[in-house]
Amino acid sequence: MCYNARDTRLSIESYAQCGCIILAMVSSTDIGEPDLFESLSRQVDHEKAAARDKEAEERFRTQARRAEKRLGELIGTNSSLPVTINSINLIGGTYTRRSFLDKVFDPLLSANRDRPYTLSEALHQVGTAATKLQRFEIFHEPISTFIGRPDPTNPTSTPSDIDIYINARERGRLMVKSGTDVGNVEGSAYANVKLRNLFGGAEALDLYTSMGTRTRSAYQAIFDTPILSDPDKRLSVDVLSSTTSKFWASHEEILKGGGIKYSWASPLGTRHKVGYTCVCRQITGLASNASPIVRGDAGDSVKSSISHEWVSDQRNNPFLPTKGYLLKTVSEIAGWGPLQGDVAFWKSEMETIGAISIPIPGIEGESGVSLSSSLRMGFLYPLPVSFNTMSKPSRINDRFQLGGPTDVRGFATSGLGPHNGQDAVGGDIYAAASTNLLFPFPRVSKDTPLRLQVFANAGRLLALKDSEGKGRSENSTEAQKDFYGSLAQLVDGIPSLSAGVGVVYAHPVARFELNFSLPLVVRRGEVGRKGLQFGVGISFM
Repeated sequence: MCYNARDTRLSIESYAQCGCIILAMVSSTDIGEPDLFESLSRQVDHEKAAARDKEAEERFRTQARRAEKRLGELIGTNSSLPVTINSINLIGGTYTRRSFLDKVFDPLLSANRDRPYTLSEALHQVGTAATKLQRFEIFHEPISTFIGRPDPTNPTSTPSDIDIYINARERGRLMVKSGTDVGNVEGSAYANVKLRNLFGGAEALDLYTSMGTRTRSAYQAIFDTPILSDPDKRLSVDVLSSTTSKFWASHEEILKGGGIKYSWASPLGTRHKVGYTCVCRQITGLASNASPIVRGDAGDSVKSSISHEWVSDQRNNPFLPTKGYLLKTVSEIAGWGPLQGDVAFWKSEMETIGAISIPIPGIEGESGVSLSSSLRMGFLYPLPVSFNTMSKPSRINDRFQLGGPTDVRGFATSGLGPHNGQDAVGGDIYAAASTNLLFPFPRVSKDTPLRLQVFANAGRLLALKDSEGKGRSENSTEAQKDFYGSLAQLVDGIPSLSAGVGVVYAHPVARFELNFSLPLVVRRGEVGRKGLQFGVGISFM
């Protein structure tokens, strides 16, 4: 294997005599360009020059189509032709280390196989390797691949040998970005510095800081690296420090800690992530009218936990899906047994989203009209910190919050569930659902990421009995009755409901919504929000 630092413009031509593909230089005369000195010696007629350029461009496109057709015919005719990959040459991998690339390309070499490739197999394997290289996000798109014949004067080459050339231009190793974010009742300014390909193995160091109206300050550093040159297996280590205003519960929360995570993809296309996190939390900055529950949870706590996340995402677009589904589960256990810390619980969430395209008579292909539905559920069950102690009620830091422009629309942020005075104190068990009908704007192309939507949302958030101030029974059977009794309340009576209409814009990095919402069912103590709501996020119901 060799990695040569070449940089030439290449095109693929057929070599019919031996049924292989070779590389040929493209000269300017092939597309009919005029002689430079001749063009300078006469007066330029702009209309004629434009027509000549258009004609030359059309000839170039015609030749390109013919070359592509010839290449397709050549591959189709010789798809079963036995070939051996003699060498792999990477053009442009200046900073990427050889040992990292070896793990990507070594499996392709014919010397490591029991039998020769067919031409179609070789092309498929080369394409797979190029796609894998692209997923490390250290090279510009696209990555081009070419096939050539070895030097015929080389006595070790055989008639079936081919050489692979991969043209991969590396991206800049340093990225600096700053800007402002507005949305979800928050405005902030941020700065982000990212170092790519830090040690030549697609490692990345991401440094992020922000200051805003809700997140007073946030500092985070994340080091991420692939394992064994596999983009589907990644290890990350992060540290963070943040101060956030929890205006819906009259306090601020300070977080300081870090964690380590390992993620991988299964053969079925699902993704897993396991991690350990240790965070010191502090509830401080209480408002003068803070509720008794918030005051009772004020002070310091330490959460030491392990978590697992499983995701199967088969949607055609994560922000504006017209078909497919998402299944996601997140589970966390904290403070139990050897994990230590002073909070202990089991916390689990499940989310599912499905979308279908609705056909419209007279419109070919997808109509742009789609129906999507989602369901989220979660529970938090307090555990004893040690085997000889009782479990403690959950803290406001760990409970679920529900309501706002990105989940149950038509309610204030954290407007659903238990309230103590004016404070939303969260709950231990919840369920929420949404149905959205989206359709294109009149006289606007269905291919634009802009939609009108009609939606209906429902949700219910409850606290376990011990979280309401009642002591948990020392009898484990009674404690389970508390949990199952709260679970049964989710379907006892009509949930909180809302409906509305709005505008959706699916930007490549986030989804934007501007909705007019109308609360239909609001329980005692909950806060509905009639009127316009603006939401920005990557996860919407």
